[in-house]
Amino acid sequence: MTIGLIWATAAGREAATRLAAAWPGECTVHEGTVRDQLTQAWSGSDAIVAFLATGATVRLLAPLLTTDSDGKHTQPGVVCVDEAGRWAVALLGGHGGGANALAARVSEVLGASPVVTTGTDAAGLPGLDTLGFAVANPDAVAPVSRALLDGEPVHLRSDQVWPLPALSANLGDHPGATRTVLITDRLVAPAADRSVLVLRPPSLVLGIGASRGVSGGEIADLVARVLADAGLAGESVCAVATADVKADEAGLLAYAAGRGLPLVTFPAAALAQVTVPNPSEVVRAAVGTPSVAEAAALLAAGARGRGAELVAGKTASAMATVAVARLVPMGRLAVIGLGPGAADLRTPRATERLRASSIVVGLDQYVDQVRHLLRPGTRIVDSGLGAEEERARSAVELARQGHAVALIGSGDAGVYAMASPALEFAGDDIEVTAVPGVTAALAASSLLGAPLGHDHVYLSLSDLHTPWEVIERRLEAAAHADLVVCLYNPRSARRTRQLPAALAILGAHRPPDTPIGLVRDASRAGERIALTTLDAIDPAEVDMNTVVIVGASTTRTVAGRMVTPRGYAWMAR
Repeated sequence: MTIGLIWATAAGREAATRLAAAWPGECTVHEGTVRDQLTQAWSGSDAIVAFLATGATVRLLAPLLTTDSDGKHTQPGVVCVDEAGRWAVALLGGHGGGANALAARVSEVLGASPVVTTGTDAAGLPGLDTLGFAVANPDAVAPVSRALLDGEPVHLRSDQVWPLPALSANLGDHPGATRTVLITDRLVAPAADRSVLVLRPPSLVLGIGASRGVSGGEIADLVARVLADAGLAGESVCAVATADVKADEAGLLAYAAGRGLPLVTFPAAALAQVTVPNPSEVVRAAVGTPSVAEAAALLAAGARGRGAELVAGKTASAMATVAVARLVPMGRLAVIGLGPGAADLRTPRATERLRASSIVVGLDQYVDQVRHLLRPGTRIVDSGLGAEEERARSAVELARQGHAVALIGSGDAGVYAMASPALEFAGDDIEVTAVPGVTAALAASSLLGAPLGHDHVYLSLSDLHTPWEVIERRLEAAAHADLVVCLYNPRSARRTRQLPAALAILGAHRPPDTPIGLVRDASRAGERIALTTLDAIDPAEVDMNTVVIVGASTTRTVAGRMVTPRGYAWMAR
């Protein structure tokens, strides 16, 4: 993205310089009169940040605005920042021009507050033109969005299930509605009354075989003919695929680059393994595989989804061959760590991924922590303690059906939490991402001082799923290794013997005055912090919500803080 920075005063010039320094290579700080700056930026930038009043910016922009229906989608997004740098106002091109997202970026750098007034964003809903799909008829975005905001039922039709964020509750199976959102890669005639918004998903892959010296123009003409004959939309093409031996074909490279499409290549041996309806021995003799176009299309589409089907068999021109495959969308599972409980210790990425999901699966008390963050219409699948396997299986199965699913846990989802059971069930038919979180041990450590300053180990004292004999061996190993030991699940109402036994094992290898830190409900309401020692700790003070950190032989108390020295050489001087 190229961002033009417009300013009128010294304060504006200084703020523009700060943005340019924060985003090197993206920004141009313009010079000259404000009108000249804006004119230059308008013609040469993808977006504009104007350090001007909104009224002045509107007056300067007015002569530059186009009146065609597509103008709002082709002109730069504009963000206005006031003289004091308090507000970043998405003025023009909120969705199509990226101004809403840019206002948030500007605010992060300048410490401003983003101001976004587009209707869907104000209502906490994703814009229909921000779902990652191409918009076939942009003039229908406004009337269909307005119907959604007015609470009218809007019918949603989609050829396949796509992993979308939660949509408006009144957008769904309403076949009698006067407005429709249609997600399809098929060619359909647009409704004259703008009652049907047609969105093009990235579902089609072109397989292309080519003779040496083929022109990009010949490929383009053949692709257009194949797509038209099959009734398929070019906006849904997401990739071009061919054989490795054609990876340097100039015409093919020019065609893909001119349309911003990735070019994927496969070795002949891989293509030869794909069953196709129209194999050719002539092609086998020349390339080493009986199919290039059909096989490459199927392989590339299958790699991008959880399956593929050929929707247009190969068609040839003088020097090129084209086939088209449709991918089956792959669902998405985000395994999210919410942190130890405090809202400001939850990462921005965790919030972003929650809001990008249409289904949230989790323990009921964790769902309650983030319920206010979820978009309207989010489906919640919650359950009580002890249902970890059920939650993991449900999340994976919902993702396998093609949905965007968030599986949540406290702390970091990969530490004594839901990532492990979920990934045991997940196959390569879903996309999995993990969002790290601040663990209870890290939150407790920060409150105690620096007890984890040197080598340490996490151990769970719960023997519900791990035999106590195994836990004992691990405790003995940690004790012999003189590691700081962070104990999870130390004591419950029914499991009272494990903590004293663990302390006895560690105490056999450490002095009685070894510091121990106890933190209950770290970062939550009712947080309690205590420093004690091996010979003074009272296990009755500990419960399942307490993290116990037992120091190593080097750990000591300094000014009321628990510290394990790092052992830097310079500290001994």
